[in-house]
Amino acid sequence: MPDEKADGADPADSLGRYLKSVRLGSKMTLRDVENATGREVSNAYLSQLESGKISKPSVHVLYALSTSLGVPYEALMERAGYIMPTGDPIEASNAAKKTTYSIDNLTVEEEKEMLDYLNYIRSKKR
Repeated sequence: MPDEKADGADPADSLGRYLKSVRLGSKMTLRDVENATGREVSNAYLSQLESGKISKPSVHVLYALSTSLGVPYEALMERAGYIMPTGDPIEASNAAKKTTYSIDNLTVEEEKEMLDYLNYIRSKKR
C-alpha cells in the first residue's frame, strides 16, 4: 500500500500531477523530457510517474527531472516524500510566487483541482 499523508492523499499522485503540470507548462512532450535528461528518464517511466503508478522514483531520477524541467530539486524531493518541508526561506527560491498565490495554503484536493484546471486551460490554447 502506498504511503499516504494524514489527509489521505497519495504523495505519488501529488508528485505526478506536479510533474505533468510543469512539463505541460513548459510545452514539453514526454519524449522531450526523455531527451532533456539524456535518456536517464524514459518517456514511459515519466508517464508512469505522472500517473502515480510509480511512487518512489530514485533521487537520481528526481535530480534529472529537476534540471530538465527547471524546478527546484528540493521541491521534487519533498513531493516524493524523501524530505520534509523546512520552511527555510533560502530553499524557497520562488517564495514571492508562493506568497502571492498562497500555494502553501492549498489543501491537497484544492491543489489537484487547480492543476486539473491549469491543464484544461493549457489544452485549450493548443
